[in-house]
Amino acid sequence: MLEIQFDPLPTAGDFFARCVTSIPPAGRHSSLLRIILKTGKKRLLFILNKLPASKAAASALVLALGALLGACGAPETTTQIGVYSGRHYNTDKELYTRFTEATGIQVKLLEAKDDALIERLNTEGENSPADVLILADVARLDRAAGMNLFQTVDSDALNQAVPSDLRDSSGRWFGLTRRLRAPMFNADLVSAEQVSSYEALADPSLKGKLCLRNRRSVYNQSLVAFMLDEQGQGATEDWIKGMVNNLAEPVFSSDTPMIRAVAQGQCAVALANSYYLGRMQAGDKGEADQNLAGKVTVRWPDPVHVNITGGGVTRASRNPEAAQRLLEFLSSDQAQGGYAAANHEYPLMGIGEDPVLQAWGPFQQAKVSAERLGELNAQAIELMAANGWQ
Repeated sequence: MLEIQFDPLPTAGDFFARCVTSIPPAGRHSSLLRIILKTGKKRLLFILNKLPASKAAASALVLALGALLGACGAPETTTQIGVYSGRHYNTDKELYTRFTEATGIQVKLLEAKDDALIERLNTEGENSPADVLILADVARLDRAAGMNLFQTVDSDALNQAVPSDLRDSSGRWFGLTRRLRAPMFNADLVSAEQVSSYEALADPSLKGKLCLRNRRSVYNQSLVAFMLDEQGQGATEDWIKGMVNNLAEPVFSSDTPMIRAVAQGQCAVALANSYYLGRMQAGDKGEADQNLAGKVTVRWPDPVHVNITGGGVTRASRNPEAAQRLLEFLSSDQAQGGYAAANHEYPLMGIGEDPVLQAWGPFQQAKVSAERLGELNAQAIELMAANGWQ
């Protein structure tokens, strides 16, 4: 039900009106002219504070009523959700547009660094406009959950689309893509057998041939957490020490320059996330990087460490049902190919249709859950610092 109320008119024929959400009793406006029109199932109330003083004014009133019928006959509200995302790909925006077309739910997107988004959401508290938080790496998802930034979601669609090892057991966050961290090597300098496992990278035969990213990298922290779960603390400490002894040069701050170093022979092998090499081999980073990437081969250990990009409904969400619908959409078959392929990541199941990923072949995924990796993050950081990983 809508009301259109004319404010006091400064001159005859000059009309201004506003839409409000209820029709007051007639007694409250006994001195005003009330015009009630019915359009479909809606009643429109027009209240005038005085009668038109001339034919011109009456004509203007008719025009104003026509315009207002169109303006106030529209839906009273449009559902909108705020999305804070650590991803920054144009194809993501295209998927959000498709979601809006399918559901009518508008998406207001804010993209920034993952850690900055966590801090922002925490600072904003209950006043945050964010309904969905999307982050790269389970360590960040676990941290956000530990800060009580997510609310629990009970969704059959999400539970069916997202394997149990790629989502939080309490329903606070859900994996949306998979990313693999594995050895990438220069076949002119080492053989595939020399780098066939994570443990092999600590072998003395690789002394002076290994490149690593720094320990501040959440990707390395999750890899060490994986090794803790697989090998235990003692073996993981020895592994870290062995890799540190094998370093060809100081640690890198990013994966891409590290892969370039492998291609250029500065080191023979590096540990990197698969999509960094995928971007280069696909030509996303330019022709020069594409040519360099042709000299680098990925080697899947058995099993291979798998991490995720994931998201959840924020505790502050004012539209949790709409936010849940977005997560269900992003994890569905109709969105998975585009969401993962945007960054040459793997969909939640299978390899997908990305030709770069298909060329790398199948792999055996580790059985450790993403949730377990998050639980071991703090211990992993301590071990890295204590055993020389800079």
